[in-house]
Amino acid sequence: MRGPVAPPQVPLSASRADSFRDLVQDSVERLERRWPQLAEVDFVVLDVPSTGEETVPLGNALSAEKGRPAQIVIYRRPVEIRTKNRDERALLVHEVVVEQVAELLGLAPESVDPRYGQE
Repeated sequence: MRGPVAPPQVPLSASRADSFRDLVQDSVERLERRWPQLAEVDFVVLDVPSTGEETVPLGNALSAEKGRPAQIVIYRRPVEIRTKNRDERALLVHEVVVEQVAELLGLAPESVDPRYGQE
């Protein structure tokens, strides 16, 4: 059989970085239904944190400053290293997003997502 396996508008495979961004986006969309104010927050995926600390963070929440909206950063490589497969990765991504949203809003993670820690 000759010719493309998939139509041109459908990628044959997504990169790991693209797949990770999709997991973060899925988690954000899930939370935005309950917390519409998250639409004002920038969610960013970076490969690794720029820190020399002994512990490597999985995410970071930055409050809004003049000229910059609030921002939540999820670090892809530290999350990937701690998970074995896509399901574990999706769960950990959601937990990190929930934790960072909770920190930004000054709430407990369980208040942000009642299912936090139960999945």
